[in-house]
Amino acid sequence: MIIGNVKIEGFAALAPMAGVADLSFRVICKEFGAAYTVGEMVSAKGVSMNDKKSQELMKLDENEHPSAIQIFGNKPEIMAEAARYALSFSPDIIDINMGCPAPKIIKNKSGSFLMKDPVLAGKITKAVSDAVDIPVSVKFRTGWDDSSKNCVEFAKTVEANGASFITVHGRTKEQMYAPPVDIASIKAVKEAVSVPVIGNGDIFTPEGAKNMYERTGVDLVMIGRGALGRPWLFSQINDYMNTGSYNPEPSPEERMEIMLRHADAICQLRGVHNGMCEIRKHALWYTKGLRGSAKLRSEFSVVKTYEELKALAEKVTEIKE
Repeated sequence: MIIGNVKIEGFAALAPMAGVADLSFRVICKEFGAAYTVGEMVSAKGVSMNDKKSQELMKLDENEHPSAIQIFGNKPEIMAEAARYALSFSPDIIDINMGCPAPKIIKNKSGSFLMKDPVLAGKITKAVSDAVDIPVSVKFRTGWDDSSKNCVEFAKTVEANGASFITVHGRTKEQMYAPPVDIASIKAVKEAVSVPVIGNGDIFTPEGAKNMYERTGVDLVMIGRGALGRPWLFSQINDYMNTGSYNPEPSPEERMEIMLRHADAICQLRGVHNGMCEIRKHALWYTKGLRGSAKLRSEFSVVKTYEELKALAEKVTEIKE
């Protein structure tokens, strides 16, 4: 994918998962071949109020480009202001969140709520596109619910208002993350617009990525939950798409080495206390499915120091049955 002067090489991008896709995780995914990363969503209102947390979420690492800063909100002028501010962090792309189904986001008439108001969505897209000199993308769902699947018309609206490319999560807001992804709707969007389209949803394997490409014709796929505790999925997808084969899952020793490197990066980013609190959920993902690891889950969920985490990692690699 080439968007303006931004070249995206590879076959899978990392989704902007709130509470997960922080700088430390994005860099690791990039090391494993993620073609493009999108940071955790940032409140445009928070940016306008000089909120420190919002500013922290915008920080990018020099090694993760091409990357996007994602913003959300429902007022065109405030979204434009946030986009202009985001430029100071040197993103390659500004992404607009119009797909988040979280209740607190919907309550503020942002995220996927905007799918109920395509006119406003168009105004927001135009305001942001006019405010910055880098590509602007929009991420949205197939619709609000099964009776109002408007993703094709919605895609045409944001394209007409300046979106350089779009990402479609193949579920409605009401479906959240449960049912199988709607391949037909993603394909319909791809066929309806002239800008590149990224397909998102239910990609947990290299075969799943290839299936999305073949059945929809999308220009790129986006990985969310499939990368949790498995950042190497990006390299597997790249290998499979290029050669038709890929390496098996890493050994327990390799998994634990990656987890510890991730933990170290989080601690450097957030400090030891906050970093260790954050790594707990990742540790559960990294060890999922490993022989005997279920017995250690309660210990991983309360780990407090890097040394404790390292000791638990050694226990995992020692389990033989």
